[in-house]
Amino acid sequence: MGKYLYDKDLSVVVPVFNEEGNLPELYCRLTAVLSALTEKYEIIFVNDGSSDGSLRLIEDFAAADSRVYYIALSRNFGHQVAVSAGLDYVRGRATVIMDADLQDPPELIPELYGKHTEGYQVVYVRRRKREGESAFKKISAKLFYRLMRRVARIDMPMDTGDFRLVDHHIVSCLRRMPEQSKFLRGQIAWMGYRQTGIELDRPERKHGRSGYSVSKMFALAFDGITGFSNKPLEWVSRMGLIVFLIALAVIIYSLIRHYIYHQTVEGWTSIIASSMFIGGIQLLSIGVIGSYIARINKNTDNRPLYLIADSNIETDSEE
Repeated sequence: MGKYLYDKDLSVVVPVFNEEGNLPELYCRLTAVLSALTEKYEIIFVNDGSSDGSLRLIEDFAAADSRVYYIALSRNFGHQVAVSAGLDYVRGRATVIMDADLQDPPELIPELYGKHTEGYQVVYVRRRKREGESAFKKISAKLFYRLMRRVARIDMPMDTGDFRLVDHHIVSCLRRMPEQSKFLRGQIAWMGYRQTGIELDRPERKHGRSGYSVSKMFALAFDGITGFSNKPLEWVSRMGLIVFLIALAVIIYSLIRHYIYHQTVEGWTSIIASSMFIGGIQLLSIGVIGSYIARINKNTDNRPLYLIADSNIETDSEE
């Protein structure tokens, strides 16, 4: 882990996965903004197993600029883990988390930092508009945030991503959270403390494609729901009770018709349909319960959250 020394005014953590086309512009805009705010800043790029020239560019930035650091993970561990790796080594009294795709404008950092100087420990960015994204992604994102507010035990702000500023106390708390299935915006919302937000019309991605596929988005959403709510287990229990009551009613109805009215209920179609329905409910229930068990198993494996292949920061990784 990093040396828990906060000797910088501001740190910026940027997870990177195949962002070769965006990195030069991001670096120029980011350094211009940060230099105007303070001379005591650092930028930590976390290369999350990129297969393009992203790491080479980052190494060039670091060679030319002593305030640029990089962590190259041994493989692709995912966005949330990459951010967590950067947070383990920040030295800023405040830290900005942002993506490398230029959809998180560096020019918004002074406004985030200004709110921090007013005493807020978390300043998140709420998206008013999401340019260049499909209707499916916009609708699914809105549904996810609204579902989280209904089922989770946390008051998570609507329509926010990971673009935010957190102070060193929040970073210290995140370092002490041992979950393997990371959902950082949920963890930060769970902490409480003084939080506020600013709004942004999120611009369209300039180069490349998003590293978040539909399957990754659903996996993150499921991690968020199962990590902060037991509602799915309650829903499974209620479905099981409802199916049991329906089955019991059908059995009683069949017995009454057979013994009192001497009419035997026939029909293989209804039997097969009901069997498939009950079987489907059982498989769904097993799947939901299995997901919770998998989270427990993952957290008891005691494996490191990530492995570092190379870095210009003093880390605990073996050469």
